[in-house]
Amino acid sequence: MKINAAVVRESGGSFTLETLELDEPRADEVLVRISGVGICHTDLICRDQQYPVPLPVVLGHEGSGIVEKVGQDVKGLQAGDPVVLSFCTCGHCDNCLEGLPSRCLSIFESNFSGCREDGSHTLWHQKDPVSGHFFGQSSFASHVIAHQKNTVKVSKDVPIELLGPLGCGIQTGAGTVMNALQPEAGSSIAVFGCGAVGLSAVMAAHTVGCTTIIAIDPNPHRLELASELGATFTLNPTQANPVEAIQQQLPTGVDYSIECTGIPDVFRQAVDSLSVTGTCALVGAAPMGTEVSLDMNSIMFGRSIKGVIEGDSVPQLFIPKLVDLYRSGKFPIDKLVTFYTLDEINQAVQDAEQGKVIKAILRP
Repeated sequence: MKINAAVVRESGGSFTLETLELDEPRADEVLVRISGVGICHTDLICRDQQYPVPLPVVLGHEGSGIVEKVGQDVKGLQAGDPVVLSFCTCGHCDNCLEGLPSRCLSIFESNFSGCREDGSHTLWHQKDPVSGHFFGQSSFASHVIAHQKNTVKVSKDVPIELLGPLGCGIQTGAGTVMNALQPEAGSSIAVFGCGAVGLSAVMAAHTVGCTTIIAIDPNPHRLELASELGATFTLNPTQANPVEAIQQQLPTGVDYSIECTGIPDVFRQAVDSLSVTGTCALVGAAPMGTEVSLDMNSIMFGRSIKGVIEGDSVPQLFIPKLVDLYRSGKFPIDKLVTFYTLDEINQAVQDAEQGKVIKAILRP
């Protein structure tokens, strides 16, 4: 079928809206009409080839929409179902079989190769292949082919165009707190970087009962929103050294910290702000090969560092929980969102990169 999609044809290039051909879904795949798709930092670093996704490519990996067609082997989904699309996995490695999909041993190939697992393409332009299947979806488009294993059915009583970011950014921030760190009620946490991931972590920390929640970001508007969403203390790193400021509040340091920026100096601050038994979750995506300097003695005395992908989530279980939290008013993700049309994608990207919006969602 013919679809509209935003294509990147050169490293760092603009998105161009083009008409492409989309394959029919295979036996284990679904065809989804996209209602909304979030713009994520990972889309932009792939546009810029910091992660080497083959070009030309259709990016987008926070899609939500309505199922239009299912393959004959698909279970639990049918036409008309509202769904959120999440990351893709091989489904058969040891980690996948142990219920750890975010630790899939083929996670890079499953999400960044530009094609299906067997090397076939889902997208074409005048008989030439276009890299697709990005995170098993490529949802900067009017329609996508997704696999049943990265398609999550959700409730019909929540606006489906709002839910796409649950598939990655919001799932990552909330899951880092709820699944990976699991802070005790009454504990302290510092969140470095208050974009969609960081603010989702703030909301999750408030939900699970952290009593000291410190938000760090140079954007005053984001700090104001962090306070509204549950942060008990905010820091602007352009005005004060975050480590020193945290130690003034908590002389022994925080129990947990989350690094959401992918900036080595900020990662160092997130580690240095910990108590001697504290744990830092590294979430921010940095260019391949990025290195960081740490004081080895600060780690040896008991601090821990934990890398987290996709919030250590099982999407089929965790995304419906986030929808329930939103429905109950405990997770107001709508406060993070600004909507654009798909043909406004370059403006949306510019606004996101300039910090004018927190989570841009495109509506085809």
